[in-house]
Amino acid sequence: MKSNPILLPFFLYALAGVRAAPQAARAVDAEPATFTANANVGPGGSSFKDSDHFRVYNADSAAATSALAMLEGAYECFVTKLGWRSSGLSYNSAADAAGPWYKTNIYSVSTLEGAAGVMQSDATAGLGYLEVVAEYLSTPGVTVHEFGHALHYHQQTWVGQGNTGAWWETLANWVADTYTTSDLCADARTAHGETGTADAIELPKVIGDSFQVIVDGSVDTGNYYQAWPFFTYLTNNPDNFGGLGSDTLHQLMVQYSKDSNETPLHTLARVASNATVGEIVGRYWARMAYADIGHPTAKDLFIAQRDSINFANLDSQGSGSYKVKSARQPKYMGSNIIPLTTSGAATVAIKVTTTGVYTGTVAVRNTSTGAVRYVTLSSGAASVKVSASEEATLVIANTPAEPILYDGFSLSSDVTKGLDYTVTISGATV
Repeated sequence: MKSNPILLPFFLYALAGVRAAPQAARAVDAEPATFTANANVGPGGSSFKDSDHFRVYNADSAAATSALAMLEGAYECFVTKLGWRSSGLSYNSAADAAGPWYKTNIYSVSTLEGAAGVMQSDATAGLGYLEVVAEYLSTPGVTVHEFGHALHYHQQTWVGQGNTGAWWETLANWVADTYTTSDLCADARTAHGETGTADAIELPKVIGDSFQVIVDGSVDTGNYYQAWPFFTYLTNNPDNFGGLGSDTLHQLMVQYSKDSNETPLHTLARVASNATVGEIVGRYWARMAYADIGHPTAKDLFIAQRDSINFANLDSQGSGSYKVKSARQPKYMGSNIIPLTTSGAATVAIKVTTTGVYTGTVAVRNTSTGAVRYVTLSSGAASVKVSASEEATLVIANTPAEPILYDGFSLSSDVTKGLDYTVTISGATV
């Protein structure tokens, strides 16, 4: 991430030599309390420190102890509590819970080209391992991020699927943030002497560039490191969509169609039971108008940072008519977040004209309590009463009826085509 060099860890999702994940019936067995060390995974070494599920090589004692505590906490949260497939099981095994069980190796290194950490894998053993620059070994945004990649690799289904590639970084940052900030992992953090840390949500990018493809891996301009609040929204499920909640990200891998090269949004269409992907994405962006996604610090951070966010999405045509800027037309599953200015109490009338498929919502925030209510446009229009103690934001999301197959690292024209629209507004200005 550009704003913080310690959050540059990456994962090359096209792992050379990775075998296809076996799909035999899943065996079930008891997980041992302590896994077996395997010095043959990675470069090995004679200087190391162990915990039940991990081994750290070549690190000073304090840094190794810190890293092992956060890794054990993350393991307890995602594997023991949330039921993800263990990182101690070989990728090559058809078993979800029958051994052998191996510790994940972490190597403290002096430098890595262009990154603070990287996840690697041993294709023969089917085990992931991490390399982390020594000064960042105690940093959850690096070490837990990289463990997120290893954990993800061991889930098997997204590996070797080009259309999931850009989503790997999104997921790893979600793992790191969930471990450090979410109540889901609070007990695990406490059990291992860990406390929650400040999150790394980048609202100027997520909201200011919300017009981008929802997960975009473009070099230098993409959002794939920053897009993880979408996963937080799915996990917290503040709108109570059927099928979504704390198990959503796990299910996006469990229910992934084998070797289909589908995107996670295609899987989401099956995971969700009573809403389309477009409806879910449309409400996510509506909630991002005020960062109202159930994250413990995002709403306060939004208030602190809102003046630094680029909301310049529309050009005035006069007489209350506005047209979306061509460079900021919402792309596939992206949006425009448009704050409205009212004077005292007002009735705000909105009419959107477009030939595209979209979801329109007015988010209305009580400036005293921080509570937000949502009004969905119907037939392209809405009339919303805004009191003197409220503020309003219009959100227009490009939400096609069906998910589109796309590679986030090589965006196709069908996902980069923006939603062209005009909007007339009375009772407020932009």
